[in-house]
Amino acid sequence: MSTAKHDPPRQTVDLLDPPFWDAYDPNFPDSDGRPMADNQTQYKWMVTIAEGLDDLFRDRPDVLVACDLLWYFDRSDARRCIAPDVFVAFGRPKAPRHSYKEWLEGHAPQVVFEIHSPSNREGVMRRKLRTYDERGVEEYYYYFPEGESGRFDGWLRGPGGLEPIATTDGWTSPRLGVTFETPPEDDALVLRRPDGEAFQHVQDIMKDRRAMRRLARIERRRRKEADRRAEVLERRADDADRRAREERDRALDADLRARDADRRAREERERAEAERERAERLAAMLRAMGHEPD
Repeated sequence: MSTAKHDPPRQTVDLLDPPFWDAYDPNFPDSDGRPMADNQTQYKWMVTIAEGLDDLFRDRPDVLVACDLLWYFDRSDARRCIAPDVFVAFGRPKAPRHSYKEWLEGHAPQVVFEIHSPSNREGVMRRKLRTYDERGVEEYYYYFPEGESGRFDGWLRGPGGLEPIATTDGWTSPRLGVTFETPPEDDALVLRRPDGEAFQHVQDIMKDRRAMRRLARIERRRRKEADRRAEVLERRADDADRRAREERDRALDADLRARDADRRAREERERAEAERERAERLAAMLRAMGHEPD
């Protein structure tokens, strides 16, 4: 089953001055006097989904993601309102507002999330489903984070209104592009962005950031130690090269000295030979003159 995506035309809104849809009206208060969440589990999932969606559409100024924002749908009766845990309104500016007044915004939010809490009994759940169906919500998701084996239910608008999604495990929202996973080995719902990255609670994100900072510090220390070892090795290589040059210089000097010694010895032999030949010539001359050399 599919739903055509007909976004309302995008409107140009001056965010510097309070726009008409954000004007405060005491007849439609910002709060219904009820707590944002009944327990920490519900609060955690509300924040995880809202912040994940807000980041997903951070580059879309015409997509409003709201968490526990009062949604009024009858301008003549302020009692006719509801505060979804999370809703997404396409075609509406993401600027903060006091409440979501449907007659000023132009249409109902297209996607709504509710997280189960003790106050959401079966009758309350049926009324919420009926209200969202009557207001024209396109996708409605209800998550039971505890006590229900992590059950995740969904409804998609069809010809007859909001109709149950047969299988939500692996379901991808037509509007959001988010895929929902309910692994049997884990009670926790997994929401994945179109790029496959899973939504995270802010505490998990901060824990990951701390871990990344620790890893970065370790990596910096490793780089410094590697640089230090490289410097030591470079110095050792320089020393070895210097010693090799000195050894080559010594070997060259020894070779030069050996050659000089050979030259001197050769010259000495030549002088001795010349002296012997001169002595022999002198002796021959003396004999020729009748003198016997000593």
